[in-house]
Amino acid sequence: MDPRRLLPVLTAAACALVVATLVVGHGRPDEVGRAAAPRAQVSGAASAVSPSEPAAVLAEWDERRSAAWAKGDATALTALYVPRSRSGAADVRLLRAWAARGLRVEGLTTQLLGLRVVERSSRRLVLRVTDRVAGGVAVGGGAPVALPADRASTRRVVLVRQRGDWLVEEVRDQERAAARTSRTSSSSKS
Repeated sequence: MDPRRLLPVLTAAACALVVATLVVGHGRPDEVGRAAAPRAQVSGAASAVSPSEPAAVLAEWDERRSAAWAKGDATALTALYVPRSRSGAADVRLLRAWAARGLRVEGLTTQLLGLRVVERSSRRLVLRVTDRVAGGVAVGGGAPVALPADRASTRRVVLVRQRGDWLVEEVRDQERAAARTSRTSSSSKS
């Protein structure tokens, strides 16, 4: 396949990946301005990380997600989300669509730009995250094609701890939600 024909597909996929990419942070905005999320060893360490270290939880989660995308492994990707998570289903659908075209994404990297913990307990984290996809290469369709540069996105991310692992329950785009609320709360009858 001609790499130039992949560019619109890759651009759309990169945008969808950003929506699904998650960042975990600590309970205050002290992480704002950091250049990139810390990377953790892919060793199942998420179950050993205390809730006081949510950035490390994120790094582990991101590494596992990146590995699932690199392998085109929908089962491994599904395991990162709670059962029946709409965000997880969307991520898996996207991965399967890429796999159906014979493509995988290697080196998927997220850059953390800001975060704030909205709610935190030993079993639940609700975060407001600003990040962007900072790296990744589509392989399998001839010559590898780098994912296009991505704009920063802000999302509300809900993670829950189940059987010792942090799993994503929900990801909601904050900018689109704010725009919808703005449109629906104005009244034309005034």
